[in-house]
This record gives sequence, structure tokens and C-alpha cells, in this order.
Amino acid sequence: MSQHLLLNNIDHQHTRVLHRFAAEYGDNLCSVPVFASEFSALQHEYPILVQHKQQDDSFQAVALLGLAADENLYLKPQLANGWDGRYIPALIEKGPFRIGFQQQEGQTEPEAVVHIDLAHPKVNQQYGQQLFLPQGGNSPYLQHIADTLQRIQRGMAVSGPLFNAFTQLNLLQPVNIEYSLHNGEKHRLSGYYCINSDVLAALRAPELEQLHQAGFLQLAFAMQSSLRHISSLIERKNQLLRAAAQPA
Repeated sequence: MSQHLLLNNIDHQHTRVLHRFAAEYGDNLCSVPVFASEFSALQHEYPILVQHKQQDDSFQAVALLGLAADENLYLKPQLANGWDGRYIPALIEKGPFRIGFQQQEGQTEPEAVVHIDLAHPKVNQQYGQQLFLPQGGNSPYLQHIADTLQRIQRGMAVSGPLFNAFTQLNLLQPVNIEYSLHNGEKHRLSGYYCINSDVLAALRAPELEQLHQAGFLQLAFAMQSSLRHISSLIERKNQLLRAAAQPA
């Protein structure tokens, strides 16, 4: 059960967090929600797709990490941090931390503060990254986490307007991903949306200018460009199958 508390340099002076990624820490996700504020980095590593959320009729971008349930093909236990990628999606990178809001005396707007889940499997008192320096200041790792949380917050604020613009211009289309593995198995992934390349290419100058002024045009191109990583994801899966087939 989660145990989120406001992080502070007195109660958590000796708290450490493992900056390592593995299935035992809950990182075996086949996809993870991602945000416009990280598309520029994500497009070089992962396919960026979109899911429709029926409960509130909204859209959410996701990075595809695997091709089956509980499968993250970017996890590599032989690597130092367990992750085979230069950029780690923010919702995974943040680990046991999340943003909260606290009303400070004399302020009209609540202040964003960092909370930590002390029940998270990466949190301990012995191993991993320290959160505070001996004199009480934030460690470089904690500053990195604060930056990651701010990236998530910025991205969440953009998500609604971004997908409203895309749907108004009919830029989203359902996509079925059909692929074959080296052992002959054929599979199909469905339930995702992607950028409709034909519609994007046919946009007129006023529509392109509208997207550009909002900062959304480059995001559409980033999503479109990222789809090339589907083939590399399939190759990662094939490599795992080949390794599993080799005699011990």
C-alpha cells in the first residue's frame, strides 16, 4: 500500500532511492503514459501512440515499451541502471515521487511540493541515491527528480488542448500493428491511434500556422517520426526469443 508523505530534509535525511529499473520494482510495463513536454526526447527512442480513455472521452499519449502484457523490452538487467535507452519516460523515471500542492501562508496560489512513497520498493535507508546533502540541501538526484516532476506537470497542462486541436483537424486515426516474429508467430496490436500522415501532409497554410503557433505542429511530426521505432521494438522481441532458445 502506498505511503505518500511530504518530503523534507529532516525526516528523510537518510532516505535513499534506487535509480534502477527492473520488473521487481514494477517497471515491467508494456506502455506508459507520456507527455508533450517530453516528445522531443521520446521520438528518438520509442513509438509514441495514443489511447482513447472511454471514462472521460479524452486522449492520452503513450510510449510503447513492449508487445505483450507485463513486457518491457527496454529492461536489461546487465546494464548499470537496468534500462536500455538514453531517455527514460518521465512517469517511470520519477520512481516513488509525485507532485503535491501546499498552501503557504501569505500566498494566493498553492505551491508545488514533492511527496515520496515510503512503501515503494526502491526506497530504503542503505542503497541508492541520497536525496539530501549532509548540510541539508537537495542532492543532484533530487533536483533531477524535481525537474522530471515539473516536466510531467507542464505536459499534463498541454494534453487537453493538444488533442483537441488534433481531433478538430482529424489528425488522429486508429492503427493496427501487425507483425511477425522470427519463430513464425504472427501478432496484432490494436486499440491505439497515431497521426494520420495523409491528413497532416494535406493541411492548408492557415491550419499549419494554427498548429505552429500553438506549438503543436512539431509535436505531430515527433509522433509521426517515432513510429519508425516499432520495427526496432519487434527486433528487441526477436532478440529475446533467440536468447531464450539457445541452450543453457
